[in-house]
Amino acid sequence: MKEERAMSSTVTRVRAAHDRVEAVDRPEIWIDLRPREEVEEEARAIDERLARGERLPLAGRLFAVKGNIDVAGLPTTAGCPSYAYRPGADAPVVARLRAAGAIVLGTTNLDQFATGLVGTRSPYGAVRNAYDPARVSGGSSSGSAVAVALGIVDFALGTDTAGSCRVPAAFNGIVGLKPTRGLVPTAGVVPACASIDCVTVFARTLPEAEQALSHMTTGTAPALPGRRPGPWRIAVPPREQLGELDEGWAEAYEQAVEQLITAGASVRELDLAPFTEAAAMLYEGAFVAERYTAVGAFVDKAAAAHDDSLDPTVAAIITGARDLPAHQLYADLDRLATLRTRALAELADADALLLPTTPGHPTLAEVAADPLGANARLGRFTNSTNLFDLAAAAVPAGEVNGLPFGVMLIGPAHTDERLASIARLLQPETRLAVVGAHLTGQPLNPQLLSLGARYDRTTTTAPVYRLHALRTVPPKPGLVHVGEGGAAIEAEVWRLPAEGLGRLLATLPRPMALGSVELTDGTRIPGFLCEPSALEDAEDVTSYGGRGFLQHRPSQGF
Repeated sequence: MKEERAMSSTVTRVRAAHDRVEAVDRPEIWIDLRPREEVEEEARAIDERLARGERLPLAGRLFAVKGNIDVAGLPTTAGCPSYAYRPGADAPVVARLRAAGAIVLGTTNLDQFATGLVGTRSPYGAVRNAYDPARVSGGSSSGSAVAVALGIVDFALGTDTAGSCRVPAAFNGIVGLKPTRGLVPTAGVVPACASIDCVTVFARTLPEAEQALSHMTTGTAPALPGRRPGPWRIAVPPREQLGELDEGWAEAYEQAVEQLITAGASVRELDLAPFTEAAAMLYEGAFVAERYTAVGAFVDKAAAAHDDSLDPTVAAIITGARDLPAHQLYADLDRLATLRTRALAELADADALLLPTTPGHPTLAEVAADPLGANARLGRFTNSTNLFDLAAAAVPAGEVNGLPFGVMLIGPAHTDERLASIARLLQPETRLAVVGAHLTGQPLNPQLLSLGARYDRTTTTAPVYRLHALRTVPPKPGLVHVGEGGAAIEAEVWRLPAEGLGRLLATLPRPMALGSVELTDGTRIPGFLCEPSALEDAEDVTSYGGRGFLQHRPSQGF
């Protein structure tokens, strides 16, 4: 018990993650896991920094990194063992997250050289879907997406050139944010198409993804022209322009549209043709030549040496781009400029375009039977986004036949926050009042963050409560309603997805309970309370007001 009490909350989280790695038994997720002892030592250091009063917003958060992004101490393989090199430092985006207190668990599998939307093009193995192992996970950021979906890490980094974040997010029922190009640095990333590559983030909920992204970005985005007052304006294509969708997907998409309308958004039609025509150009035109620029010389040499670590489909795509004529590139650039002008005109005053993320979800067998055709179908709605320099957010939108269904919101560059605001309409929220150990910076706050909670405000309860230091491991505060003789206790209000509150309630240990907490303004919202039976040997710490107890008696803590 003493050893358990002394163990830091971050170390506990690290150990739970490694236990989860073993429990799910999905070795194909990972290329390299950091040594367990090394990660635990870093976790201890994080807690020591917190104890010294450092502000580490992502303390206790674990993340995974796609295998084409540099992590100091691990090889960068880009999904090809013979390509591997040892970076001298973290990629800037990784360094920023670690500086905020997050801890890297390891690097994840991907479609080799980030070339693919299926998650099967890797000598490290095909990454199976988190819900149905007979189906693809989606690529190229396959391992990162599944590591998040299976609850191993809190968030993960991917990349997105043609949809490599958004497709696996949709297939695994999680959130994938593809920021505006240039908002997140791509230094330390093995390029796929350097001019349009984006570093992306996965999380189980939108607030969690937004929090991670806020630490990844460079500076601030330019100010956008003000929008006219009124409801969010959503563009949708006519049904026939969506083409063939899997069974039940058209209905699920229409339900998402209806959900936005119910939430107050206005909807109008848009001509999807310029988007889908540009999408076809990414692989069928000259733009694929940029993939040869990135790694073509290596692939040529490895192919000549009969390197069996090359994925044959990826190698064929890259080497096939070697001899494309320069005049074709210029012709395609002219055509793309025309299509982009048409696409932006179609968006016009719309705040976002809503689309199914993909037309369907293939099985591993279907991809094996037609690797190029299956992959091309998956990029129908995603391929044009970076070519047009747009931002995108992929979010869950229900299930079809027991599998996740996802939609994608697309908008002009630097509308990232706007897209997230609209996406929240697809994820109902509730409020939660917390005290003591769940306050910002305290040991149990990561539990809220893992459920996608986001901070709303600091307040106090109505003066009808007493606070006790419970003798639990780890120590927790016990808030009890007493009526007369109570006091105002510091509290924070957090917003979290409705499903997150349900998950929290299912795991809440006794003597903690979820009840109605009255705040100082007279409103009542769900919050943490305590069963009176637990107070028999608990110290009354009401006089400290909440966080004050931690300042006066830090050794006891919450």
